Amino acid sequence: MLRKNPSNPTVNVTADYIVIGAGAVGMAFADTILTETDSTVAIIDKHHKPGGHWNVAYPFVTLHQPSNFYGVSSRELSEGIQDQVGLNKGLGDLASGAEVSAYFDKVMRHQFLPTGRVEYFPMCRFSGFNTGLDADADQIKSTSKSTAKSPNKSPTKSTGQFTNILSGQHYEAHAHKKFVDCTYLKTTVPSTHTPNFDIASGAQFIPLNTLAMLEQTPEGYVIIGGGKTGIDACLFLLENGVNPDAIQWIISRDAWLLNRKNTQPSEAFFESTMGAQAAQFESLAHASSIDDAFSRLESSGYFLRLDKNIRPEMFHGATISELELAQLRRIKNTIRMGRVTAVGTHEIILEKGTIPTSPNHIHVDCSASAISNLEMKPIFEDHLITPQTVRSYQPVFSAAFIAHIEATLETTAEKNALCRVVPLPNKDTDYFIFTAAFMMNQYNWSQNPELKNWLLNNRLDGFSKLVAGIQEDDTEKRAIMKRLRNHAMPAMAKLNQFIAELETQ
Repeated sequence: MLRKNPSNPTVNVTADYIVIGAGAVGMAFADTILTETDSTVAIIDKHHKPGGHWNVAYPFVTLHQPSNFYGVSSRELSEGIQDQVGLNKGLGDLASGAEVSAYFDKVMRHQFLPTGRVEYFPMCRFSGFNTGLDADADQIKSTSKSTAKSPNKSPTKSTGQFTNILSGQHYEAHAHKKFVDCTYLKTTVPSTHTPNFDIASGAQFIPLNTLAMLEQTPEGYVIIGGGKTGIDACLFLLENGVNPDAIQWIISRDAWLLNRKNTQPSEAFFESTMGAQAAQFESLAHASSIDDAFSRLESSGYFLRLDKNIRPEMFHGATISELELAQLRRIKNTIRMGRVTAVGTHEIILEKGTIPTSPNHIHVDCSASAISNLEMKPIFEDHLITPQTVRSYQPVFSAAFIAHIEATLETTAEKNALCRVVPLPNKDTDYFIFTAAFMMNQYNWSQNPELKNWLLNNRLDGFSKLVAGIQEDDTEKRAIMKRLRNHAMPAMAKLNQFIAELETQ
């Protein structure tokens, strides 16, 4: 709990927009507001520099999708190159965590602050709206939830409090227009994650961040977690020469994965990228059942999975290259006995049994969920904007789009109509719900000439320019787009059918 420093009187901070969180979402939102309006912005963040969770990410982390449509709209992150070596060979480069962190620092220091319209408050914790208390960091989440249930409880005066963690200086923030809560999704990372299982005092248990700092070779490695973090841990070990037989991989749920080749927003990959979209719609349109839809999506190349004999139960939208998948399949000691309930010195207890371990094994925690808050709420309220995803897989693009809508439309109803939340997926069948939501958004945007033009010229979009650049005589690309258009409406009909079936289960 942060305490007010009695020797430092409260300082008033006033701006048009008070942005809470200087992570990728907050930076992308602020960038569009600064570019498209003359508004002032105050940015409050608990970290010592911009970048949000990138400040505490594991040292070998990279982006999972191409760098050239990540970051803020106004500044390129990628150098426009393809990786020539490694497991991402031939695909658009994936910026490292250090590169992403440095990028956001440059955006703040060389773009935002020189405008004279931005105030930046690092190492500060927001405590809530109009409470007069120094509450904990999660108070804003509970405030946002109550707002969603009762619009009358939104911050009526657009004021809030925050405190500098180091100095104790207390601030009162006043927003002429809106507060922007860019912490709502509650991104979590391995280094700050508290496992929800017991750990014996004699067991060697580490967060993923520590894996790159080991100084002695253990007897073996136990990777706990089957999501993207677990994948990264396994690939890190394999790329550094660890024998796959020395790795035990605990996978509580297998996941459907996306082929990274199909996410490349460049001319050279038009057939794979837009072809995958066409294949997705075809698979859905012709599917006779939910199970058949997943089978068709896999057969078409839209989905991948680790083990052909195990049907995935999870879908988080993680991307993977075919080379990475081949490496992961070298690990034969995969344990699928449910979640871990305890890590002992000589055995690991899981929901469906136990497996042996030893005090000389390193147990690596990869069980944190990237997003810990899946509850949706309206993005626009009277005095509050809560950025969430409005396009599948792309929270940063979503933040920039939401800022553009804020800058160009007048009423809350108009804004929310064009910014319907695309729910973040968790279990496999969530794929149908969030795909239908995105398709509805995309259709609504396509009916608005101004938005179509904005999408075409915004670098975070990635794909509008790719489609708009098709030449009249390019019969192959036009055939792909025809397949996509012809199957879009039948695919939507099937999605609605499958969603209705899921609601009755």
